[in-house]
Order: sequence, then C-alpha cells, then structure tokens
Amino acid sequence: MLPESEICATFAVPKKYPHKVNELSYKTISANKQTVNKAWFVVDVEDQVLGRVSTQISNVLRGKHKTDFTPHMDCGDNVIVINAEKIKLTGKKMAEKVYTRHTGYPGGQRFTTAQEMLDKHPTRIIEKAVRGMLPKTKLGDAIYGNLFVYAGGEHPHSAQQPKALKLITKNR
Repeated sequence: MLPESEICATFAVPKKYPHKVNELSYKTISANKQTVNKAWFVVDVEDQVLGRVSTQISNVLRGKHKTDFTPHMDCGDNVIVINAEKIKLTGKKMAEKVYTRHTGYPGGQRFTTAQEMLDKHPTRIIEKAVRGMLPKTKLGDAIYGNLFVYAGGEHPHSAQQPKALKLITKNR
C-alpha cells in the first residue's frame, strides 16, 4: 500500500501516473429516445415453427440485435407478421397444447387448444407466444405495442417501407 502523500485524493490513483485518470479508449453507449433508430421489418411465418419464430421476433422487438442495446429502453424495431394462420407447431401440440384464461367471475376458467385458437383467432397464437418472451413490466407493454400480426398475406403498413426479415431456420 502506498503512503497517503503519494495517492491522488479524488481517484485513488498513484501520483506517479496522473495522466491515467479519465483516459478511456471507449465510452459506453446508452440509447435514449432521441438516439434510438427504429426500423420496420416484415416477417412471413408461413410453414415456420411457432417457438423458433417467436424467439427471433421478440429479440428484434427488444432490440437485442443492435449494438446500442439498452435494457431499460425501448430500442427495438417494429415487426409486422403476416400469414399467421399458416404457422406450424411440432409434435402433437396443435391438439394437446392448452391455453388457459379466466373471465374474472367465479368458476370462469376457460381452456382453449391451439387448434381452436388458430381457427377462431389466428393472430393471438403468435401474439401470446411473443408476449410471453417480453418483460412483464411497463417497458414490456411498450415493446409489445411494436408488434403487428395479420392472419393473411396483406398488411396496411406499406407506407413505412418495411424490410423483409430473414429468419434463421433449423433444417430437420
């Protein structure tokens, strides 16, 4: 340990190295509302596996693919999902996977299989999968607002000029 007389008072750096104080070769970049750059992507999920697609969509929504990712900010991109009615599930999940909800009344627990949900509301199956992969906070609600899911192949967001998002698929 150095004697008190040889230590700088503010940073506890030895006096023989005063030039080393505050000399970083890099700065940590933290995104904010002014610096974040949001893009629009369109994803065609026809014949894609639900879970694999949902993880990639949630990462893009969250902004984890960007170099300036900041965990406490909405720095992700907007994602448009088309052909939600043609999504695939592996194994027997289409008939055996059960979604549970509650009406709010006593005895109001309701159960729906994945096939029933796909027939009645094809967009909800992707929305629920992606929503479950986002933070359960106000930030997660804001990020979820950047997801737009459509059952068919058309969407009303052509004015935003979305780019096609190339998904990583695993060949089986």
